[in-house]
Parts: sequence; C-alpha cells; structure tokens
Amino acid sequence: MIIVIRIIANSLFNSVGNIMELKTFKHGIHPEYYKELTQDLATVPMPLPKQIIIPLQQHIGVPCQPAVQVKDEVRVGDIVGNSEAFVSSPVHTSMSGVVKKVEPYPHPGGAMVNSVIIEANEQDQSFPPKKEQREAASYSAEDIRTAVRKAGLVGLGGAGFPTHVKLTPPKDKPIDTVVINAAECEPYLTSDHRMILEQPEEVIYGTQLIMKAVGAKKGYIGIEANKPNALEILRPLLSAADQIELLALEVKYPQGAEKMLIKAAVNREVPAGGLPMDVGVNVNNVTGAVAVAKAVRDGLPVLERIVTVTGKGIREPKNVLVRVGTPIKEVIEFCGGFTPSARKIILGGPMMGIAQTTLDVPVIKATGGILILTDEEISELKPHTCIHCGKCVHACPMGLIPSKLGALVERELYEKLPEYNVNDCMECGCCVYVCPAKRPMVHWIKVGKAVLRSRKK
Repeated sequence: MIIVIRIIANSLFNSVGNIMELKTFKHGIHPEYYKELTQDLATVPMPLPKQIIIPLQQHIGVPCQPAVQVKDEVRVGDIVGNSEAFVSSPVHTSMSGVVKKVEPYPHPGGAMVNSVIIEANEQDQSFPPKKEQREAASYSAEDIRTAVRKAGLVGLGGAGFPTHVKLTPPKDKPIDTVVINAAECEPYLTSDHRMILEQPEEVIYGTQLIMKAVGAKKGYIGIEANKPNALEILRPLLSAADQIELLALEVKYPQGAEKMLIKAAVNREVPAGGLPMDVGVNVNNVTGAVAVAKAVRDGLPVLERIVTVTGKGIREPKNVLVRVGTPIKEVIEFCGGFTPSARKIILGGPMMGIAQTTLDVPVIKATGGILILTDEEISELKPHTCIHCGKCVHACPMGLIPSKLGALVERELYEKLPEYNVNDCMECGCCVYVCPAKRPMVHWIKVGKAVLRSRKK
C-alpha cells in the first residue's frame, strides 16, 4: 500500500514537467497518510464564535502578561497580552468584544494557562483591508523584524518559536539560505497544502521578505511529491531574479523536521546540540511565510488560520478558516460532529500531535489540525521486553539509539541520558511506530528530558 502511494506520488510529480531525483534524508518511515480525506477540499470560513479564549502563552519562551482587564472593550487585532522579553511574542484578540475573564484555562499543550476570555459584541469583526504591495527589497531587515514582532508571529508548523527571534541571527552566524517548509509530512494534515493552492503569491512574497530579513541570497521551498499541484501552481510565479527554487521531496516522515529538511535541501548537517543557523540556514513553515507577508505589508497579526479537521471520527472532514481562540468543540460541530465510533481527539497530526482531554481548549496560532480517530484505529500499547531488533535505530532520523534511551529512563538512570545525546531527539515518534515490542520510547524520552530540566533548576 505504502509503496503504491510513493509510486503514484512520484509519477504525478513527473507529470507536471519536472523530472528529477526527489530530495530526502537518511532513515525515517513511510506511514499511511489519509490526506485524500481533505486535500481536494477548498478552505471554508467558519461562522464567528460568540466567545473566544486567547491563551497568554502560544509560543516557546516567556509567557505574556495581561494587557487588558475584565470589562475592557477590545477591537479586532488589539494586543491583549505582551512581554518585554526578547524570546516571547504578543497575543492579540481575533474578535471585537468585551473581556469577561482573565484566568487559567485549559491549553492544547495540556496545562492550565492564563487566558483572556472575550465575549463578542456588535462591533466590526472584519480585518483591515490589504495594502498595496511593495517590493520585498524596499523594506529594511529591521522593518521586517519589527513588523513580525509587533504582529506576534510564531512558528505555525506546531513548535511556536517566536518568528522575530528566528529572523534575528547573531552577527557571527550569517545566513545564506532560507528553506520554506511546505513538506507537511504528518499524516492526515493538508492545511499547508491548501495554503499554497489558495494563496501562492503570498507564499512567494513571504519567502522574499524572510530572505531580506536574514540577508540570504538563496531560497528553497520544499514540497513533498504527493502535492504536485502545489509545485505546479508556484512554479510560474518564480523568476530567475527571485533566487527561489522549488524542491520536490520524497514522501517520507519526518521530511518536514527542520534538520531533515536542511539535509534534503542543501546537504548540510546541523551539529549535535546545534541550530539551523550554525550551518547558515533559516527554516520557516509555509503558512508562517504567508503570515510574514501579511504582517509586513498589512500590519496583520495571526488572527485566523486554516485548520484541517479530519479523520474517520468526524462526519464532514474539512479545511476550515478559524479565528484564533475559537473552542475546538465549535469547530467540530461545524464539521458535522463526531461519528458514533469516534474515540480520540488529537490537535496536530497522529505522529507528534497532542491528545486532548477536553473539548474546551481553543484553537491557537500553531493549531494546524484537529484529528478525530475511531475505536478501530486505536490500539493501546502493551509494551514487552526489547528484542534488540534494531528497527528503532534504523528508523531514527537523528541517528540515535532510542531503545537505549528508553531503557535508561525505564530504569531511572537519568544521569546517563546525556551520554546518548537525548536532547537531540526531536520526539518524532518513528521509533515507537516501528517497534514490534510496542515500547513507548518517545514517551520515556520526554519524561527523561523533563527530569533533566528539573534537575538544572
């Protein structure tokens, strides 16, 4: 089944007139994808909710402090939370309304996070009109970084790292290449794919702005070969002057992980414990590139985003344009509700997404998908003794020994974890996917990292 998918994807890519070897990295896995549930469905806007919940931490770094109080009136785009810290990102209200509460509220990450709860009113709920587009070269790097910081942009592929930080590399780490991650290697998800098809000009413009911000002379947009129409729609928009090249990537997981993408795109290896800037590369998600375009040109924060609502547990799979802060239960209702056999809700994809315990959590900036799985798709892990087959080692894209890392945590030998480069694990889940003994290695590794962090405090 998986081999057939790969052959079809490669043939489709060749049919659009660009026959070449597909770029990739070593190891990884080939899960079944199920993107056919939504990949051909145009994005549909969701009706505005009556209430939104804006968590004051939707990013890696220092949490925001409330910038509003109960009973304050706010308008679309107003800042409701901010921080002076460099590694942080302001949050905005996606709707006009009245602040009803500022209190801890369930967050998609699993914790209770201080949040601003806003009840919509009759004020204008529309966004500012699109401004006339200037050449990307007409902006200074500082102009771009300032606009991105003010707009509260973060990584929209899931990590939530503040974008302005990425666009401010140290002077001793010059960037020569920008790579736009449009791989969307997680099974089921298609929101990035739809973004390319529906806003291709913004993808190119955002890429140009990112290149200008970091001083890069070369750009790549990496797209897996199972999205030939995405490659086809972008190609005519590029010229030789853009210095942007499209890359067709092998359909493989985790092709979209930044270290894997860098290896595939420019054949550079980020050193252990290092960052992309250590090899002169800046990586941004494709939806993030569009957000950069809108932030710089229009001054528009991330107030809405495309969310793929999919899986056999949802009655009407859709790609939905959702205001940030909308409760996921309302998004699910908009897609027809659950099927009778629905059992598990995951925000994100099945490999790295986070299972939810409540429908009260809101869509946040980094929410790219809501996946509903059914009883027959879920099997509980019943781990057995490791049989030393080596499958996890062969699958690990980082070249680690997951079985050893898992065993160390299982035995609570946390002090030995750094010897086996535990912090290089990206928690992609490849090891668990291939393990015949069903050992939850990635879960153990997460625990081990948490223990090591706590011991440093």
